[in-house]
Amino acid sequence: MAEALRPGAGGIGGLAQLLREHGEAIEWDMARLWPGRSLLELYRGEMSWRELRVFLRYLPPDSATSRAIRGSSPDEEAWTLDRQLLASVVDAVREGTFAAVKLHGDPKKTCRLKPPRPIPRPGVEPEQKSNVIRFGGRHGSGAAQLAQVFGGRAANR
Repeated sequence: MAEALRPGAGGIGGLAQLLREHGEAIEWDMARLWPGRSLLELYRGEMSWRELRVFLRYLPPDSATSRAIRGSSPDEEAWTLDRQLLASVVDAVREGTFAAVKLHGDPKKTCRLKPPRPIPRPGVEPEQKSNVIRFGGRHGSGAAQLAQVFGGRAANR
């Protein structure tokens, strides 16, 4: 892992540099993922540099060491792949429920319903402007909006 993220660093010197920069994260991961072992064993001669290198190379992406090397924020790290997928599923269910209510509900009661907003995610700005084109009613025919979208001139001007 260290070699892939830090080209040029290698050997005991590279591991020593990694320990200087991210020693606390490595210590945390060892306590959590390698019970009974400690970095003190390395300095006492009870653990080899090779054992440490193998341990670090195969750390999972959500380990404290991986997060420290990437320098990612806590918000970004909280949104793991499974949480992103779960938020997508929740958004899809909410959109499907909204569509079913709009399609099968009483138009007088559902006319003011607004589509659900997606669950906020870090690094994704919420949409400010709606791309919904409204036809008929008090919003007009929508020809001006269509012309604006497709770059033409509205026929009803």
